[in-house]
Parts: sequence; structure tokens; C-alpha cells
Amino acid sequence: EVQLVESGGGLVQTGGSLRLSCAASGFIFDDYAIGWFRQAPGKEREKISCISSSDGSTYYADSVKGRFTISSDNAKNTVSLQMNSLSPEDTAVYYCAATHWPCYHESFDYWGQGTQVTVPS
Repeated sequence: EVQLVESGGGLVQTGGSLRLSCAASGFIFDDYAIGWFRQAPGKEREKISCISSSDGSTYYADSVKGRFTISSDNAKNTVSLQMNSLSPEDTAVYYCAATHWPCYHESFDYWGQGTQVTVPS
């Protein structure tokens, strides 16, 4: 059974940091890219970062570039997202997802259940 389980969300003040984790199981981790998405109330889902498990190449959306860092621990089948300098605009449900395509592709095969990140204004 394929599973992607996010953890690490919560409430943090403006300027603070959080580290999200995505634990993957049920598929060959090295054959997939893992992406992080977020969706805020009333807004479309946004792909914010992605990492290729095979070569470590990464992608960041402009909205998070320079503040968020994605990393992969292939031995543990885990991808983390270090989020710094958080602002209320980062408030959203954050999802991790896996795709057998490269990071630039829009189609993702598996999704986690999401974790809430709240930065009060």
C-alpha cells in the first residue's frame, strides 16, 4: 500500500520556522520525485518545491525561493521541507506528493493527507 504521511505542521509566529516531513512507503522511492504543495482557503493549489530522489535536483516556486529548503533522505524514504521566515501568506494546508515524472511535470501519482501550517497575522 502506497503511503505518504506528512508531519511537522503547526502554528508559528511571523518570522518563525517549521520543518515539514514526508514519510513515503509502498513504492520505489528512488524512482520518484517528491513535491510539496500548499493550498490556502479560497486559493488554488500551488506547487512550491520538488526534489528528484534519483539525482537530487530541486525546484522552488518564486514565492518560497530563498526561504524554504527541500531535502531528501533516501535511506529513510523521507523528504523534508525547512521553512524559514514564515509570514501569514504561508498559511495553508501543505501536502507532499510523488510522481514518476520529473519535477517539472504537473501530474503526481500519490498524495499525502496534508498538514496545516498557520502563521497568524
